[in-house]
Amino acid sequence: MENISGFGLLGNLTASKTFPNGFAISKFADDTDPLDAPDLEVADTAFGLNGDMVTWSRPTGIEIVVSVLPNSDEEANLAALVEANRVAKKKPGARDIVNIVLAYPNGDTAVLSTGVVVTGPVVQAVSSTGRMKTRQFKFRFEQVSRQKAPV
Repeated sequence: MENISGFGLLGNLTASKTFPNGFAISKFADDTDPLDAPDLEVADTAFGLNGDMVTWSRPTGIEIVVSVLPNSDEEANLAALVEANRVAKKKPGARDIVNIVLAYPNGDTAVLSTGVVVTGPVVQAVSSTGRMKTRQFKFRFEQVSRQKAPV
């Protein structure tokens, strides 16, 4: 029998300037996917006039979306990371290089490196039910390495 539980997922994020010592991520959201990793598009195709298919590979960033509980330390830190990297007039942004280590409950790990924070809300939204909305933070990385748990 395969155990596919995600209960116990842990993360650790470092950001070169804003959080060089890093911080733990364990208070994941309950109302949206806590960790999402959209499909990676590694090739593209086209067709010539007479129906001949051509294909090519292209580099693309490795994306993840992290969703954490409102009012948690994790949310405060992720919001601070977004604000530090936001650019505006007379605000150059931190230009952090982000790395995230994910530790899965079965002992597998994934190390996402040389990344940036791409999107994140800057204010706390509230739903019509009166509950604070879960904030989602998107990251994009150059590299990922995965290691299976020792057997």
